[in-house]
Amino acid sequence: MNRVLTTLLLAFGTIVALPLSAQDKPSDLEILDAWLASPHADSTSEAFRHWDTEGEIPGTCAVCHSTTGLIDYLGTPTTTAGIIGHSVPIGTSVECAACHNGNAEALDNLLYPNGQTVSTPNNSAICTVCHQGRSSMDQVDASVIDLDEDTVYPELAFINIHYAAAASTQLGGTMRAGYQYENRNYAGQFTHVEGLDTCVSCHDPHKTDVSLESCTTCHAGVSEFRAIRTTQLDILKNGNTTQGIGEVVDDVHKALKVAIMAYAKETSRNSIAYSEISYPYFFSDLNDDGEADSIEAVFPNRYQSWTPRLLKAAYNYQFVAKDSGAFAHNPHYVIQLMIDSIESLSVVSEIETTGFQRP
Repeated sequence: MNRVLTTLLLAFGTIVALPLSAQDKPSDLEILDAWLASPHADSTSEAFRHWDTEGEIPGTCAVCHSTTGLIDYLGTPTTTAGIIGHSVPIGTSVECAACHNGNAEALDNLLYPNGQTVSTPNNSAICTVCHQGRSSMDQVDASVIDLDEDTVYPELAFINIHYAAAASTQLGGTMRAGYQYENRNYAGQFTHVEGLDTCVSCHDPHKTDVSLESCTTCHAGVSEFRAIRTTQLDILKNGNTTQGIGEVVDDVHKALKVAIMAYAKETSRNSIAYSEISYPYFFSDLNDDGEADSIEAVFPNRYQSWTPRLLKAAYNYQFVAKDSGAFAHNPHYVIQLMIDSIESLSVVSEIETTGFQRP
């Protein structure tokens, strides 16, 4: 039996399980099988192998990409969200000890990228350490302070929310994780319904997936999560108020991408394209075909013709793109962000903005 597996099996004696009856409580091996099927256990993934050449993980990344880093973060005073002041060795994924230790179990108040500390009880605090993103509108505003909205500034660079910022999405406008425009109201925390309002009440705490059966009691007849409708508003103004909210979010997201490309071409005079897999995601569209192909989606060709207005809209596009469950975590909030981004871009570009009803 290898070292990791032995460690995992020994660690189960300290697991704090969800409140299940004795006959429903999974066995240690069932929990292990669930964890092994999760992204947290995939030691071959880029999330845990990115630093193989360096031989260590820097403190800016170690908290969420190693068990060692997370344990160290929980055991020291927190001054910067998600960062520790030292590197850690490679070789771990997010193992049992990362979440099942005294500091993790006692965790409640949690620091977010905007500097706010939020109380997050009910076994979800440990999840939010790594699922809150790495930035907020505060960082975007700081980068464009006193700059003209529609002037290209070569020193500007894309600001990335990072990945799977579900906790910040769920908290909505209170966390300012998306770029929120002046004189607009934004949805706050999305609490869903009693019993399904925390990370671990929806997601299996070890496998991380969500069972559709937990939704069909209220949303009868749906065959996939994205088909669930959570509002009666005709957001797309197409007369269809039964279309899944996930599909609505997708449609508004696509419209924002079109608006970003139109604005960039007209105002920045440099066509832009997006790649969901290549850092830093936005690139110069050299052949002006609207796609970032393999030749274009390389770091030297990163987009460098940012105006403040374009940067804000692109930040929101990425915020939604990197939370694949945004439609469930806080649909009204992300739709508000995207519609406001489109309307902002339309101020100086011929972009259609009448096709949506803002929640």
